[in-house]
Amino acid sequence: MAVEQLFAQWLALLGALWWPFVRALALLSATPVIGENMVPITIRVLLALVIAVVLLPVAEQPEAVEAFSLAAVVLTIEQVVIGVAIGLAFHLTMAVVMVLGYTVSSQMGLAMAVMNDPMNGTSSDVVSMLLYILSILVFFSIDGHLVVAGVLGKSFDAWPVGGGLDTLALQSVAFGAAWVFAAALLLAAPVIFSALVVQVGFGFLNRVAPSFNLFSLGFSLVTVFGLFMLTQIVRFIPDHYVRMTNQVLGMLGRYLGG
Repeated sequence: MAVEQLFAQWLALLGALWWPFVRALALLSATPVIGENMVPITIRVLLALVIAVVLLPVAEQPEAVEAFSLAAVVLTIEQVVIGVAIGLAFHLTMAVVMVLGYTVSSQMGLAMAVMNDPMNGTSSDVVSMLLYILSILVFFSIDGHLVVAGVLGKSFDAWPVGGGLDTLALQSVAFGAAWVFAAALLLAAPVIFSALVVQVGFGFLNRVAPSFNLFSLGFSLVTVFGLFMLTQIVRFIPDHYVRMTNQVLGMLGRYLGG
């Protein structure tokens, strides 16, 4: 009898720990930097376990749910969806920088300069990689990891376990993809316009002096001019990153109760 009571207590404790653990693990898997391939899965699991233990007093537990039942599976899927949605919301700002890097590379003629990216496990251009490293430094400099943990704790007040999913909040995260492309295009607009001016100028020069080999000369000058413009843009990327992060936090704050 004592063994059965002890087993029931341990099962209740594991059940109380399971819901915040699943939501934290889903968020850490989708959030920027921590959710990348450069962070081992074991580290993410341990971090999620530590966060789940800390959030035990905050996470309200649902009514008695059988550990091995369909209701438990549905609640687990619910926590995964909420965690992934919050993590993807933070990932939007990082996606803006990556799209900016690809756009700038294509305008500078460096889209062919592709190297293996050990952070994402894929191949990416050099400019995107440098901007991504800069974004990582900004992410930790503004205590982004602490902000993510705070939002996770607040999410249990807005979306308690068993409270269902807020489809409006999920739609806002999905519609954020359009905001990513718009923000990246605004950041890349100076480089795009400058490259266009240089190309138009070489077109007029080719009409005046057709004997010049402007194809090889123009490619080099566009690359050099693009690098110069990139050095001017990089200075403002941290400020833009902070503003975009504040915009994402404002979007989440409307659904987390402020």
